[in-house]
Amino acid sequence: MRKKKVLLMMFSLLMVLILAACKDNAKPTESNNQGDSNDDDKKAEVDYYQTPEMDFDLGGKTIKIVSWFDMEIKDDNPDSIKKLENLEALKKKHNFDIEYVLLDYGEYQDKVVASLLAGEPLGDIVRLEKFYTIPSLVKQDLLWPIDEYTKNTNAFNQKVTNEIMTFEGRGYGFTDDQANFYSGIFYNRTLMNELGITPLQEYVDADNWNWDTFIDVVRDANRDTNNDGKLDVWGLAQGEGLLDSALYSNETDLTKGDQQNLEDPKTIEAFEFMVRIGTEELARPTEGGDWTEPSMFFRQGNTLMYAGAFWELDGFKEDMPDYDIGFLPFPKGPSATAYHSGETRFNSSAIPKAVDNPEQLMYIMEKIHDIESMYDYPLQNRLETQYVNEDDINNALLAADGFVVLDNQTFPSMDYYGLRYELAQGTSVSTVIEKYKDQYQAAVDEVYNQ
Repeated sequence: MRKKKVLLMMFSLLMVLILAACKDNAKPTESNNQGDSNDDDKKAEVDYYQTPEMDFDLGGKTIKIVSWFDMEIKDDNPDSIKKLENLEALKKKHNFDIEYVLLDYGEYQDKVVASLLAGEPLGDIVRLEKFYTIPSLVKQDLLWPIDEYTKNTNAFNQKVTNEIMTFEGRGYGFTDDQANFYSGIFYNRTLMNELGITPLQEYVDADNWNWDTFIDVVRDANRDTNNDGKLDVWGLAQGEGLLDSALYSNETDLTKGDQQNLEDPKTIEAFEFMVRIGTEELARPTEGGDWTEPSMFFRQGNTLMYAGAFWELDGFKEDMPDYDIGFLPFPKGPSATAYHSGETRFNSSAIPKAVDNPEQLMYIMEKIHDIESMYDYPLQNRLETQYVNEDDINNALLAADGFVVLDNQTFPSMDYYGLRYELAQGTSVSTVIEKYKDQYQAAVDEVYNQ
């Protein structure tokens, strides 16, 4: 009994000491407050650059953002809701409002460029297409270089500022959209199965999706199914319109900086591919329609493949409810190291030189868009809505990762369509190059020497 009492007393004393120690540690001393603050700071740490907090008052200024499409942040997903919350907090802290100005696309370029030239920009932030911005507007000193303000990789697409919208080593365009544009080959998986064609995904899986296998598939799908001596099923919706795809999929372009690029070996390969498509009559022949004709052919359900861009998919799904539409990157050219997608009329945001304090505007843009996204990758919401087949999603990501912008729209005097037509008609590559190389160089000089 004595032992039990002694043990009980020792246990009670130990508990008193423990409780006293806990009470002392819980006191709101200066050192403990600092410790709590450090813990909060640690939670806020990120593994990318963030511009240090800035303190400024915009005096009730209305920041105008000008575009031909609606750039207002919507509350339609958790990421956007976080951005709206950031925007509201920034408005209060820095005393400003924001207005989104929409102009008709048909008159947008003329109006915005005229306002820049007059030193009276229509907005503090304007959406601009690369083809009339780089180098023209930059050479006239009409835009701020903003690459020093876009180091936050979570808020800004680095490829846009540091690779696409650049001139002489500086970046002039920015966007918060981390999802790169993708284009490639839409194909009718239902028709493929009906024709008994080797599943096209197998070529990608084997890393054997190239111009040669692409042509083999087109040939295989070109069929006369009713034996009347005429094709009624085709493998490819367009021929002449493939030039851009041929260029970007072989990692080349018609120009390179301030020089024409027709004699580059990669460009010659792209031209030879185009001549082959034309002379072998592989694509479905035109019926005299406009630029939308190939997509109309594809919608009819009797054409296997169509080269197009992601924004066309929703229309295909709506108009072709009975068909399973798949996606592949455009096949690799012989000199390519990866799959690519591309376009010629890329756009991003810019800040006119007549606008004061670009660093404050860029700071606001950064802090709005610097959020922890709920998505695993930038295109997730879009792709998982558009596709149910995981292969199609992976293919779109492959194409988007290799996104490039072609510059053939940059030079107004360059006869792009004439060259494209001659290649599609089978004119020899050497003849085309000899005819157009000097003309192309003159068109480039006209822009760079203005």
